[in-house]
Parts: sequence; C-alpha cells; structure tokens
Amino acid sequence: MLYPVPAVMVTCQRPGEKANIITVAWAGTICSDPAMLSISVRSERYSHDIIEETGEFVVNLVTEKLAKPCDWCGVRSGRDYDKFKETGLTEYRSDYMDTPAIEESPVNIYCKVKKVEHLGSHDMFIAEVIGVTVADEYMDEKGRFDLAATNLITYSHGEYFALGKKVGKFGYSVKKKTNKKGKNKKRKK
Repeated sequence: MLYPVPAVMVTCQRPGEKANIITVAWAGTICSDPAMLSISVRSERYSHDIIEETGEFVVNLVTEKLAKPCDWCGVRSGRDYDKFKETGLTEYRSDYMDTPAIEESPVNIYCKVKKVEHLGSHDMFIAEVIGVTVADEYMDEKGRFDLAATNLITYSHGEYFALGKKVGKFGYSVKKKTNKKGKNKKRKK
C-alpha cells in the first residue's frame, strides 16, 4: 500500500439537511488539466449516498490543530451526530457551491462528481475541481501558498503525522548552480 496518504475532511450536504463531515485518507490528484481529484468512500458510510445523490463535495485539508476533529469525524457517523456542532468547526459558504467547507481548514477544494467507480470495499468518486479557497494566513508575500506554514497532517497505518519541512523543490536535483554574478559554476573534480 502507498503510505503516507493525506488525511482530509470531506464535507457534503443534501439540500435542506445538516451538513456532514467524513474523514477520508484515500484521496488524491488524478489530473491537472482539467484539475481533478478522487476520493474513495465505503458504500455503507452515511456520506456516500449524500455525495452520490448531490454530485458534489468539498475536500478540506487538515492541519495539526485539526487532527483531533478529523479523527473524531472518522470514528463517528453523521447519522448519529451533527459533526459541525460536536467538533465546534464552522461552516464556510462560498460562491462555488451550496455545500459548505470548513472555515478552519487552510484550503478548501470544491468538487463536482464526474464519475463513480465501484471498486469493491470502496467506491471512487472522480471529480472535477471547480474552485479553491485558501486562508489568507497561508499565503506568502508573493501570493503563493506556504505549505510549511500549515502543518498539514498525513495518515499511515492508523497514525497521524505532521508535515512541514521543505527538502527541495521540483527540478532542484538537476538545476545548475550559479555564482553571485549569475554565471554557471563549474565543479572541480
């Protein structure tokens, strides 16, 4: 199995009913153009039918501060609890869709289901990203998302881990080194 995986809270809501939060560890990017992602949910979960019927959901990234509500939402059913009320999390309404996001989350990814793949223990919801909201506090002075500032968490074999230490960036392994004047340095052998 591929671990660690992101631990995210997915929000969903039927019209006229309370919003629900489900914790999902099987989520990921599947296409960049158009931007698409997938989440996998067991068919017996309360949120499964909500997502299948409404065709929409919001993926809310989880910080270290949100780890406890994330875990709680993963072990309690929305059939029995109002998860926003029980966790003290705040519904955030955007212009992207009626389904609320979680205001305390640093990033909210609004998704429209394009296809459902029935795979076995889980059904995979393949969705197009129709919008993203990011909390201002996680944007740097150049207007870029500062991942290290969020302390996002991952999940691996029943445990949560915080992220945050940058070890490189795309292409750094092949980037030519330059001297202070901007000219390429030559390595001595």
